Amino acid sequence: MPDAQTQPKRHSLIEDAQGIAYGSFMAATGVLLLTHLGFVTGQTAGLALLISYATGWGFAPVFFVINLPFYWLGYKRLGLAFMLKSFAAVALMSVLVVLLPQGLEFGRVHPAIGAVLIGGLIGSALLALFRHGSSLGGIGILALHLQDATGFRAGWTQLIFDICIFATALLLRDWQLVAWSFLGALVLNLVIAINHRRDRYIV
Repeated sequence: MPDAQTQPKRHSLIEDAQGIAYGSFMAATGVLLLTHLGFVTGQTAGLALLISYATGWGFAPVFFVINLPFYWLGYKRLGLAFMLKSFAAVALMSVLVVLLPQGLEFGRVHPAIGAVLIGGLIGSALLALFRHGSSLGGIGILALHLQDATGFRAGWTQLIFDICIFATALLLRDWQLVAWSFLGALVLNLVIAINHRRDRYIV
């Protein structure tokens, strides 16, 4: 058996706080660039964007409300701490999406560069949140539960859901925007699938 020095250690409260703050900030920045380019994305954020584009409602409140039903699953399957951390991450990201445009604006961004940057930003955000026992709610909670229960990687679950979101997006957005958006989602999910490995990382 491993001795005390080789046992994995839990993150401290301060480490969790900075990880959740970092993840929420990077995700909000990615969403800001995403909406600047008129892209869509996957997971519950993608669903919230489609509703926002179709109705004119703000992304932040729609995203916050959509995630509410998933917290019960997070609590039942992954525990109170995970549920509370995820709620904090979603709430913080929703606030930042509203506040960031006051201090951050984008000019010309080529769609290809934007797609890869969005995938990298949100992918790194999700990795930080996952490593600190949190998520951005919704499909992320379901994906993590399936990974823990069956070994089916979280990234692949999210990719399947993304395909459904993008198929719907073709009815609401220009196909070229959807194609660039899919590139961003592909980068995001590859970041998660390759890097979020419980058999390689202990925290």
